[in-house]
Amino acid sequence: MKIVILDGYTINPGDNPWTPVEALGDCTVYDRTPAELVLERAQDAEILLISKVKLTEAVIASLPNLRYISLLATGYNNVDVAAASKRGIPVSNVPAYSTESVVQTAFALLLELTTQVGLHDAAVKAGEWVRCPDHAFWKSSILELDGLTMGIVGYGTIGRALARVAAAFGMQIIAHAPRIPADPGPVAVRFVPLDELFSTADVVSLNCPQTPENTGFVNSRILSLMKPSAFFLNVARGGLVNEADLADALNRGVIAGAGLDVVAHEPMLADNPLLPAANCIFTPHIAWASLAARKRLMTIVAGNITAFLGGAAVNVVNSPSACR
Repeated sequence: MKIVILDGYTINPGDNPWTPVEALGDCTVYDRTPAELVLERAQDAEILLISKVKLTEAVIASLPNLRYISLLATGYNNVDVAAASKRGIPVSNVPAYSTESVVQTAFALLLELTTQVGLHDAAVKAGEWVRCPDHAFWKSSILELDGLTMGIVGYGTIGRALARVAAAFGMQIIAHAPRIPADPGPVAVRFVPLDELFSTADVVSLNCPQTPENTGFVNSRILSLMKPSAFFLNVARGGLVNEADLADALNRGVIAGAGLDVVAHEPMLADNPLLPAANCIFTPHIAWASLAARKRLMTIVAGNITAFLGGAAVNVVNSPSACR
């Protein structure tokens, strides 16, 4: 079975060998594949593994040997799953491999916004504490999370884990999800309409997949509902946000700040309006990328391929009835 990995570098930059996948077939690994080389490199693939390479309907239609696609990620908005279904090609993702790392990163962003460790570290190293007449000083006061309301958009595995940590900080939890789960888990949570969540929460965190229906839904209208003291977090997908509208809301003080691990175009473009925006901090899409998470990802991907080869594909995100 011919296995082709089109963009493997971020999963294995040298510390996470492809050995479990290589054991399953004739495997070719490309660190990165530009759009103009996708067809050439994938032409003979029967099993195609991708992280962020785009597989459009035209690309999928041009790969005659392709039988199976496995994402190297949880999100699958870069694959035309309907086109794959028409071809009877199952598309699998990798769920729940990076949950704890994503939650940790979300809170790292939130704690930087509310405590500003970086700002104070820089001040100390610039000599301000040495010159200070008092035993303590602050550039801005710490904002306590205890008693604040965390609003979680999307209440899947990551949303639930975020709620657990937020509750440990003493926060109240509200959430919005397309389907309210019968068992929301051990943390007390109140499910509310989306507009109510944005208008009520002190912190809004996006933890939902990106779909054609919700692309760009975080826009000027919904941001205008937020408290001027509220913070916005996105550790999901950058395309969920109208970036010009978010930058405008930050610059005009409509909201207090934002912490982002993702942007709509990655790597970030030099003219992204959020780069100079007021009180907007970034991590470069690293929330998923701890070594522990990447090792789990590798194990699950190998399991996805093994299940497909055994005739019962798992973690399939397109219509099973369409996949012959």
